[in-house]
Amino acid sequence: MRYMLIAILSLVLAAFFMYEEYKKNYVLAVVLKGFASFCFILFGILSGSLGGDSLFVNRIITGLVLGGVADILLNLRFVFEKKGKLIFLVGILFFLSGHILYLAALIPQSSSLLLYLVIGIVLTALILVWMFSLITVTKAFKIFGILYIGAIMLMNSVAFGILIASPSMQSALFAMGAVFFLVSDIVLILNTFGPKQQQKLRITNLSLYYMGQLLMGLSLQFLV
Repeated sequence: MRYMLIAILSLVLAAFFMYEEYKKNYVLAVVLKGFASFCFILFGILSGSLGGDSLFVNRIITGLVLGGVADILLNLRFVFEKKGKLIFLVGILFFLSGHILYLAALIPQSSSLLLYLVIGIVLTALILVWMFSLITVTKAFKIFGILYIGAIMLMNSVAFGILIASPSMQSALFAMGAVFFLVSDIVLILNTFGPKQQQKLRITNLSLYYMGQLLMGLSLQFLV
């Protein structure tokens, strides 16, 4: 459990970031969010130095870096409001790339990949039908949403499949982080495109997100 002070610092900075965003100090919020994300990236790098399987570690760390870039982009939409939708889509693209890398890291560990992927596709369809019944989005956002939720759901399905087939501290931490990430993204989309944005949902979204990234980083310490 080394380097936990860095993980705690990430959460503290995230709390300050959420406060400044609530106060509409958007530039300071972006800076604080960037430092919070840098901390979970550094935590992942240091955790990865303790574990084995360099291919898995490198893909997860790259995913963390892409997530950190996406974090900054998603909040820059509040600073540059006229280009807010474009910046949001680019940020989601970076997150999507990170999810694909997480999935790519998991695939070599999976013993029943086809089964987990089929389960993931079915769950994706069910979640999307539910979500689209609650929000109204343009065609471009809908396409991005399908790809994005699909990628993270497939990642969750494979992660939990690995946990069931080969239970370990590493697979449990990663699967927990993955589901936190999934719920965080669902809350983000519903709160962003729903009829009314709520601060409590924003806090829920961000809190789960940072805990998810940190848990996936922590899982690297238990690789063998």
